[in-house]
Amino acid sequence: MLEKPEILLLDEPTNYLDEQHIEWLKRYLQEYENAFILISHDIPFLNNVVNLIYHMENQELNRYVGDYDNFLKVYEMKKQQLEAAYKRQQQEIADLKDFVARNKASVATRNMAMSRQKKLDKMEIIELGREKPKPEFIFKEARAASRWIFTTEDLVIGYNEPLSRPLNLKMERGQKIAFVGANGIGKSTLLKSILGLISPITGKVERGEYQYIGYFEQEVKQANYNTCIEEIWSEFPSMNQAEVRAALAKCGLTTKHIESKIEVLSGGEKAKVRLCKILNTETNLLILDEPTNHLDVEAKEELKRALKAYRGSILMVSHEPDFYREIATDIWNCEDWTTKVF
Repeated sequence: MLEKPEILLLDEPTNYLDEQHIEWLKRYLQEYENAFILISHDIPFLNNVVNLIYHMENQELNRYVGDYDNFLKVYEMKKQQLEAAYKRQQQEIADLKDFVARNKASVATRNMAMSRQKKLDKMEIIELGREKPKPEFIFKEARAASRWIFTTEDLVIGYNEPLSRPLNLKMERGQKIAFVGANGIGKSTLLKSILGLISPITGKVERGEYQYIGYFEQEVKQANYNTCIEEIWSEFPSMNQAEVRAALAKCGLTTKHIESKIEVLSGGEKAKVRLCKILNTETNLLILDEPTNHLDVEAKEELKRALKAYRGSILMVSHEPDFYREIATDIWNCEDWTTKVF
């Protein structure tokens, strides 16, 4: 941006940005004098910065004037009109074929039958686009955990240097807590410290009993050359292939995705494979580190619905207020205890 380009190409630029920087980017694009092309699944962000939508579906690109909300209204109207025209045409085709079949053999009506057949042959057939699979997320729930999920005693998190002041925190069974705040202040570090994946600088964490944890990491960096089927099968060997395919399809993945290597999938498709593992494991505590990064609009909405319905406890890092506010029973702003200076 410092180079003052004539055009910006932005591919999901809000992923990994905190709320303050998303707000900054929004203002920057609103005031930007030149053109930009943006791919995003962040609907509030889109509605604030774009005035044209290009929608890609079934190998077609269609142009809509206005913001995302306006696009949705026009798209739904066009879709309904196309479906109505398709039904009318299918009925007309059935009637013409029936007339031809009944009248082609008769000398008296053969010419009329041929005329109808010519009409059939010249007809431009309306085709409906293939429906893409809709995700359906249902978390399997384990027995209830003990009353306290965790308590911390003068916990100081960090790696080489402290990221927090001493923390005395408590989480009770059934709470759904969203960690919010700027990047780099230790939200993911706190999650990992609670899980015991990294040691605190000082202090301690005590976790309750009977915990069955589903952990969604912010990012898996190592390359994975398994196919989606192999990845799920290795974790759930008792499943047969039909069950593995069905589990992946429920996450919104097509047959082509399911048979592909994970390494060639998009960020959103990789996230769905990782979610698939958690969905098929019995849990009573979900620890989710920015689970909406890369997810498309439908998957985000379905994940929100599933997390609201989940009867276990949730610890979540998120920068999307539209997502976490409807789920969280408590919102903890990690800026309140960070040692980082802004």
